[in-house]
Amino acid sequence: MSHSDHNSQNNYDWRAALETAVLGLEQVESAKVAALFEKNFYAGISAAEEKKALVGAATALIERHYDYSYLAARLLLTQLAEEILAAPATSENYRAGFSAYVKEGIEYQLLNPDFAAFDLVKIAAALKPERDQNFQYLGAQTIADRYLLKTPTKPRRVFELPQWMWMRIAMGLALKEERREERAIEFYEVMSQFFLVPSTPTLFNSGTTHSQLSSCYLNSVDDSLTGIFKAFSDVASLSKWAGGVGTDWTPVRALGSKIKGTNGDSQGIIPFVKIFNDIAVAVNQGGKRRGALAAYLEVWHADLEEFLELKKNTGDERRRAHDIHPAVWIPDLFMKRVLADGDWTLFSPNEVSGLHDLYGREFEKKYEEYEKANLESARKHKAKDLWKKILTMLYETGHPWITFKDPCNLRSPQDHVGVIHSSNLCTEITLNSAADEVAVCNLASLNLSKMIKDGKLNEELIRITVQTGMRMLDNVIDLNFYTIPETERANHRHRPVGMGLMGYHDALYQLGIDFASEENIRFADTSMEFIAYQAYSASADLARERGAYETYPGSKWSRGLLPLDTLEILEKERDLPLEIDKGSTRDWDSLRAKIKEQGMRNSNCLAIAPTATIANITGAIPCVEPIFKNIYSKENMSGSFLVVNKYLMDDLRALNLWTPETLNYLKHHDGSVANIPGLPEDLRRKYRETFEIAPEWIFKAAAARGKWIDQSASTNIFVSTTSGKYLSDLYLAI
Repeated sequence: MSHSDHNSQNNYDWRAALETAVLGLEQVESAKVAALFEKNFYAGISAAEEKKALVGAATALIERHYDYSYLAARLLLTQLAEEILAAPATSENYRAGFSAYVKEGIEYQLLNPDFAAFDLVKIAAALKPERDQNFQYLGAQTIADRYLLKTPTKPRRVFELPQWMWMRIAMGLALKEERREERAIEFYEVMSQFFLVPSTPTLFNSGTTHSQLSSCYLNSVDDSLTGIFKAFSDVASLSKWAGGVGTDWTPVRALGSKIKGTNGDSQGIIPFVKIFNDIAVAVNQGGKRRGALAAYLEVWHADLEEFLELKKNTGDERRRAHDIHPAVWIPDLFMKRVLADGDWTLFSPNEVSGLHDLYGREFEKKYEEYEKANLESARKHKAKDLWKKILTMLYETGHPWITFKDPCNLRSPQDHVGVIHSSNLCTEITLNSAADEVAVCNLASLNLSKMIKDGKLNEELIRITVQTGMRMLDNVIDLNFYTIPETERANHRHRPVGMGLMGYHDALYQLGIDFASEENIRFADTSMEFIAYQAYSASADLARERGAYETYPGSKWSRGLLPLDTLEILEKERDLPLEIDKGSTRDWDSLRAKIKEQGMRNSNCLAIAPTATIANITGAIPCVEPIFKNIYSKENMSGSFLVVNKYLMDDLRALNLWTPETLNYLKHHDGSVANIPGLPEDLRRKYRETFEIAPEWIFKAAAARGKWIDQSASTNIFVSTTSGKYLSDLYLAI
């Protein structure tokens, strides 16, 4: 049977599909794709296998040029469109099918029935089907596997197309807007062009019948059996709908402490953290991805040493928790004791009332009082020994994550209404939690890779995108599906959001700036300053339109204190200078006056999250970190895909150095360009990977951004060392 004969039987013209998909992709040689495809062609091949083989032929050539990644994405998404539309994937058919998609989604009880009241003709006319061509293969495969809506009945099939997905999310976020069609189109424009992308829960659930859109939750566990099991129930409910949870376990009494009701001895936190771990496994975010739970403990808790061993691969498995993320919550006093080679006392929290809710000098004063009180649970250790154990476990298991209590609280805009007891899974959220409030944060990330024009920041595009993004995030709070009342109370009282960044290293490549350079530190500083200025200004504008958040009076905002001003507060509390440039380039006095007049709509506005998955969707380098590898195989639910640094490829092609020999060299050296023959020194510096860049540069850039941020930033440290001293020195230098 010839290829053409077979095509006439299964109605898939692969040659036509290939020739259409390669249009505009100058570096693709369709003959090479065809040759690879034909190697996998056999008599009797099904149409489905034929389509898969054509995509596979394109992905196999990605190492030649990244255009093949765009080709594979186009083929995949065109095939999907033709299956869903049951017609050629033209722009007209794509738009015409939108109303039927909405109707089908409502009938499946997946889409919000209020969608039927939108002007769907107007909405469909605003769709830009050609933007499907902006996906690279990893992004296309990721949304096809995990984000596009599937029918609830088996066999489950995708019935949503990428531009329908962006519009579904946009419509979901515009449901309560007065001019909802116009706002939905505005939101669609920023998302579909990859200017700004909300976090995964929003992508999953916006516009659905259960619109749980928030990313992160922070709660504390009460020291009672009722409180502990309520926390389990709360965490399971939050995790079910794709929320990540950071749980503060510090209030729970330690091993051996007396239980008044039974006159028995407490088993401490470890058995309960084990159950917490099992919840992460059992409640796997609605069957879409693993549960994401973090357990936080202050370093004065008497169960600290066992807590540090939760991730060990040896010992009693009943006292291990391999599926959660332990983190230590460290006050400045502990680090002072480490530096002074002093003692550190561990306590059971039931004997040190109030310590959990104190920070800074007040914490130090109370802690020292308890040290002198000869409490039954008190156990002295050398602070350096505990610090060494923390770092040893970090080196061996990647945990615990190290987070700092005092700066989070001292710089918090909300110091007047509570205490920050923990952060979240990725350590970028710093919000108050209490018995009647589970902190909630709603995330989205600005894609800096799309914000460079003519060799500099496109400030007007950033301004428009941030303004739209802040409105989208504020809408989340009123549209959100709340699984427990404590989250609704916290979110409506304080209205915190967290706009972050991704594609930062992409921007550096476009600007010709080395990551390991002072120029990078300056860019980190000035770019974050501008983004922060626009975010705070946008929140003030929303306050003028919609009213300030409930607990605004008394906040740092209301007292004229912006994040830059809190550096002085931290310095005074520590009685130590911060080694950071406190200069600015924007008119912050005018913004202070604007906030004083209008208020703020959101208690918190900025938080830099890791963005791993949404960066994959957009083809950007995640978060604000340096590129992991210049060439590597990426694995997700769909399998393995080759990822190539397109900027490196372009530079090597310009020098006629993108050859099979260079490619083999890169593969052999795991992506490193350090010793490519003939490569200019400036390109060797430009294309250093994470483990080739000293972590001090990551710290410096994070600190430069941090002075503008009202929450925090997820910061990974990449070190290849066996030296505990080096690891310790890194943290002590922060």
